Amino acid sequence: MKISELSQETGFSMRSLRYYEEKGLIHPKRLENGYRDYDESMLEQIKTIQLYFNLGLSTVEIKEIVDCDPFVFPYEQLICDEVMELYQNKLLDVERQINTLKEVKSRLQNRIEKVEELRVSTNGSKAHDKTE
Repeated sequence: MKISELSQETGFSMRSLRYYEEKGLIHPKRLENGYRDYDESMLEQIKTIQLYFNLGLSTVEIKEIVDCDPFVFPYEQLICDEVMELYQNKLLDVERQINTLKEVKSRLQNRIEKVEELRVSTNGSKAHDKTE
């Protein structure tokens, strides 16, 4: 398929697809006329690349995965040690973010409880003061 067709199928701009190629993330075949030719497997590869971008990985990190992980793209190599380290580091980063968000959630819940308690006690006092 042509780049315009891949763009339409994936929802990613032709500019993004050219960028992915420039960075070595995808490798379309070239026809005799110089046009890029994408096969059906490229659809999943593009979606996978976008997933990694959404995870906060850089193009350099994604390239490491593309070059080494046969579960992501159909390569003969086993997963490189660098990719395993990247996965482990990203997992630690995600766990830290989750812990931070849990802490923020807990603090917000406590703050809401305190404000509600203050509202109840303030409204009760004002109501009591008005009747006297």
